[in-house]
Amino acid sequence: MTIAEGATTAVAVTTEPLDVAAHERLVARAAAGAVVSFAGIVRDHDDGRGVLELEYEGHPSAGRILAEVAAEIAADPAVYAVAVSHRIGRLEIGDVALAAAVSTAHRAEAFAACARLVDEVKARLPIWKRQGFADGTEEWVNCP
Repeated sequence: MTIAEGATTAVAVTTEPLDVAAHERLVARAAAGAVVSFAGIVRDHDDGRGVLELEYEGHPSAGRILAEVAAEIAADPAVYAVAVSHRIGRLEIGDVALAAAVSTAHRAEAFAACARLVDEVKARLPIWKRQGFADGTEEWVNCP
């Protein structure tokens, strides 16, 4: 996994497989009593239709925006460290598309910060998804 590290953040937009445990290790700190992680996994269905394949495309600004989101979450005084990565390219069912981890002193803050991180990434990251369905159709999701 290729990750550009900052003082309290690690981010990547990559074609390489994502390892959630590696993200957890990146945010581990001696002072951290809580590490919360999230794995966004490619599922085999969407809205009642079977999904056979998935492909993500990212805008060239995706890495910069991901770093901005991570920095915003890391700016919370309760947060020690943030690691977040998003895959692009063709993914298989079961692959991790989004990996995130956050460390704090206490679990409530870690859960809240990780939820904010994932929500902001989903809302702001310029990465679009093409789904190929079992019935031979396809659709792009979250395209502008």
